[in-house]
Amino acid sequence: MTQSAVPDSADSKTMVARLDQVSFSYDGGRTWALDHLSMEVHAGEHLCILGANGSGKSTLGNILSGATAPDHGQVELMGRTVCFDNPDQGRQIDAEAYRQARRSIGMVFQNPEDQIVTTVVQDDVAFGPENLGLPRQKMLSCVPAALKQVDLQARMNDDPTRMSGGQQQRLALAGSLAMNPGMMVLDEPGAMLDAAGRQEIQSILCQLTAQGTAVVHITHLLEQARQADRVLVLDHGCIVACGSPSQILNRQDLPALVGEPDPIPLTQSGVSNTGPKTTVDNHAIPMVKLSDVSYSFPDPEGKALSHVNLELAAGQTLAIIGRNGSGKSTLARLICALAAPDSGSIRVAGLPLAGPDRPKAKHLRRQNLKLLRQRVGYVMQYPEHQLFADTVSQDIAYGPHNLGYGPEQVQHRVDDAMKLLGIGDLADRSPFDLSGGQRRLVAIAGVVACSPQLLVLDEATASLDPQACARIMTLLRVLHQRGVTIVMSTHADREALDLADQTLLLEHGETLAYGTTAEVVERYHQLLAIDAAEKETTEKKADRTQDDQKPLSLLARLDPRAKLVTFLLAMFTAFAISTPAQLVLALVVTVGLFAAARAPLRSIIKSVKGFLLLMLLLALFNLLVTQTGRRLAAWGPFVLTTGGIWVAVLYACRFMLIIFLGALLVETTTPTQMTDACELLLSPLSRLGIHTNEIALVLSLALRFIPTLGREVQAIVEAQAARGGSIESGSLSQRLHAAIAITVPVFAGALRHADNLSRALDARCYEGSRQERTHYRLLRLGRMDFLFIALMALYLLALLLHPLF
Repeated sequence: MTQSAVPDSADSKTMVARLDQVSFSYDGGRTWALDHLSMEVHAGEHLCILGANGSGKSTLGNILSGATAPDHGQVELMGRTVCFDNPDQGRQIDAEAYRQARRSIGMVFQNPEDQIVTTVVQDDVAFGPENLGLPRQKMLSCVPAALKQVDLQARMNDDPTRMSGGQQQRLALAGSLAMNPGMMVLDEPGAMLDAAGRQEIQSILCQLTAQGTAVVHITHLLEQARQADRVLVLDHGCIVACGSPSQILNRQDLPALVGEPDPIPLTQSGVSNTGPKTTVDNHAIPMVKLSDVSYSFPDPEGKALSHVNLELAAGQTLAIIGRNGSGKSTLARLICALAAPDSGSIRVAGLPLAGPDRPKAKHLRRQNLKLLRQRVGYVMQYPEHQLFADTVSQDIAYGPHNLGYGPEQVQHRVDDAMKLLGIGDLADRSPFDLSGGQRRLVAIAGVVACSPQLLVLDEATASLDPQACARIMTLLRVLHQRGVTIVMSTHADREALDLADQTLLLEHGETLAYGTTAEVVERYHQLLAIDAAEKETTEKKADRTQDDQKPLSLLARLDPRAKLVTFLLAMFTAFAISTPAQLVLALVVTVGLFAAARAPLRSIIKSVKGFLLLMLLLALFNLLVTQTGRRLAAWGPFVLTTGGIWVAVLYACRFMLIIFLGALLVETTTPTQMTDACELLLSPLSRLGIHTNEIALVLSLALRFIPTLGREVQAIVEAQAARGGSIESGSLSQRLHAAIAITVPVFAGALRHADNLSRALDARCYEGSRQERTHYRLLRLGRMDFLFIALMALYLLALLLHPLF
């Protein structure tokens, strides 16, 4: 029976949210995610919502935050009735009331990547306050304060799209904190965080409630619920229990309510346990061996891993622990050959993947990868990146089909994997209609169905209810008994560490400890204790470091408007170069700009290498086609002349100047600075009724969205490759066919990201042309800017006027 969801002390507190007989369906009423649910939330209350995967927790969070309207029922948010049923006119939605209510509600999504809207950490935190129209002086204090609360003040100028999942969750929380909401709704805010990070989140939530902010905390972790004022339990869209933590958490039927597992014997786990356990031969070839492995991201962020060594025998289990951003996910990708190290050697499943033993011939390397995919399974950190088929059963069948099993064997493996993970009822559903926890179970089932010799899992139990976690732990114990080698990154979860034969502790990409689990975990706890003791000193040092890093270079300090206008003019006037003197002048100025920017030339060349190849093809074409000047040589219809050489050099250099100037502009100007510059440069058009602020936002979102789509393509390619797809190791025709086939999931992913981005804009109170936004960053032209403009103007005049003299 549904419990009352109103606290006893309701009369003494201001109500900030009330739901009355609310129902919501994703499939037109065939099933109900929420079913006639009624509840209240009061100011200063810490309400914790528990429930198994798919019980409706995230849906309830969306309705409480104002991100979604129900199909039926009445919703009151922040003292406004935003949605109600009218007997004569049906459901009524007050858009203006929703808009006003959202200005006082903060929302932290289950997937923090969907909540990021800019490419600079502090600018992302400032986006919400800008939309609220906060004065700039207030933003200058609340943005750093929010970053300090989540321990990201040392990364305020970083690109959030390159941060770890846990760091992105901290950033999403900071973005909501900076808006000073009256109610905060958080959907699994600690799913990707380590224990210390989760405790910090709990401290922040306690501070918020002490200030009078209502906190709605959706979680699977019972220890977090113990610190709440009230606990509400959902099951199939209904409230089945509500009361104080002592009342709810001490109930005998709580395991059944929240998905806590009963002990599951290995013989009942859905996997045959009749096979013999593989005996580990310590003298045999290791299943995984890394020697002095280092890896850096293709940007100036520094090393992700540095001189890592490990050796794992067949049948053993390795746990990789460490704080967010320590390099755990990067190490998992290297083991699966989804990235290549900068140095060192890697051998997995007897195959040399990096180092001196790696095959030199491309076809041999491709053959190695094909063999590796048959032996190694990989579960990604974000399961939605690993799902791309229309239904759950089709997605799980993808790997066994690629391994060459017949239809009956494929179906048998699919059925066994779904039974093992308890998702048989999801077989015909779209994986994208599932909850985050359900998606993770489907992703794991797709890998298990391939029967890998080595299983690599990146945070396999994140966002899962206790019962699902127990099923995965049971699965891993069964696989371990059957001789499967397991590598799993984890935030030092006790159940996962109990399975490990050895443990590796990473800190800032370096091996801090490696050996028996007990010794390494003890070292990890020492690290956390030392870190907590020195946190204040570290914060001061980080603040000084940020101050030291602000003046990156002369060009980086310039106003982006000065750079944008002068660089674009320089790129366009490159087409006017027609003499050697002009060409020399342009090359000298370009070299000077690169010197002033202190730009990483190797990184820029790597980013534009595709354009450079096109430039060489263009030069070759002009070299052989142009027949002016003195004839030097001939090959059939092709004639080499002095005029052809000059035209080839001229066109190649023009193209090179344009490409390198554009790359230098992007290197020294953040996307946020670029969009702010565009908005100010276009502002005179606002007098004509053109919404220049919306044009600038579209540009900003495009600059944010394009890399997101690139990562979506990469994730789908890696997911298909990791399950034996031909996009990586097949013949040319097979790879072309596979590349064409990914367009559908990429398009679906683009639509999904676009929808999530629109929800993020709503949650951050962006209202388009109807609002007056303030700006966290102010652009001012100084003496250096005017001097730079004058020098560039002299260069452009000299370039254009030279032919006249």
